[in-house]
Amino acid sequence: METRKLGQTGIEVTRLGFGGARIGLNHATQEQTTELLNGMLDQGITFIDTASGYLESERMIGNAIAGRRSEFILETKTPTDGGGGSGPTWSKESITAAIDGSLKDLQTDYLDIVLLHSCDASVLRSGEAVEALADARAAGKTRHIGYSGDGQDALVAIEMGVFSVLQTSFNVVDQSGMDDVIAAASAAGMGIVAKRPIANAAFAKEESPYGYADEYWSRARSLAMPAGAPDDRLELSLRFTLSMGAIDTAIVGTTRLEHALSNIEIVEKGPLPAAVVADLRRQFAEHGDAWEQLG
Repeated sequence: METRKLGQTGIEVTRLGFGGARIGLNHATQEQTTELLNGMLDQGITFIDTASGYLESERMIGNAIAGRRSEFILETKTPTDGGGGSGPTWSKESITAAIDGSLKDLQTDYLDIVLLHSCDASVLRSGEAVEALADARAAGKTRHIGYSGDGQDALVAIEMGVFSVLQTSFNVVDQSGMDDVIAAASAAGMGIVAKRPIANAAFAKEESPYGYADEYWSRARSLAMPAGAPDDRLELSLRFTLSMGAIDTAIVGTTRLEHALSNIEIVEKGPLPAAVVADLRRQFAEHGDAWEQLG
């Protein structure tokens, strides 16, 4: 599979990466996870993203492939939810504890990338959360630090000039980040990881798969298929995202190896025809501010 340099980090990543949310939040078994991740590594997928807040995701990844640590790039996000439904705590202590927990669960003595997980601009500007990541990097717990988020918060993170990686939303029905967030990150030399590149699979469904994907599903009803586009809407979605030259890698989550292998086949078909991409960009632009970047 084609690989890219992740911005100016020097890290080489495959265009398709694995997103670890599904195995944690959809309660995959350890057996499923072990088969899935080893199968993906065997097929050359080397970029794995997870988060300390994805329930058992980190622990299962560690159990599955810790013995193959030299074969993949590992990105996680922090901090963990503070408990009791209160949401994450952005103190230096909680972030440091979450990173230490990630190292333990993932069964590794270093992470390649640690991202702040969608904190708002006020948290970024306070400095404590960023300092916690910088301290982790100085201690050798992670090689690089970054930010995961969208919109104005992401722009603040980029403008701070302290992060080397950005993870942000982009897909065929969520394109607005390309012209501001992704453009700014690219200009800053940051590595760019696309999350939700297939619009939570809503684009390929007859009805919204779950509440979180409702807006994506609704937008997809308004999109006409351009001439020359593939019939498979999931293929259209994934190839569209990876047709964007500024995007280094796109993470797709699944709990089943057969789905992962199908995604690999799709990515290996390469970018969509330029005319198809231009048509989809035009259709999105016609909706203007009504289709803002979703967080």
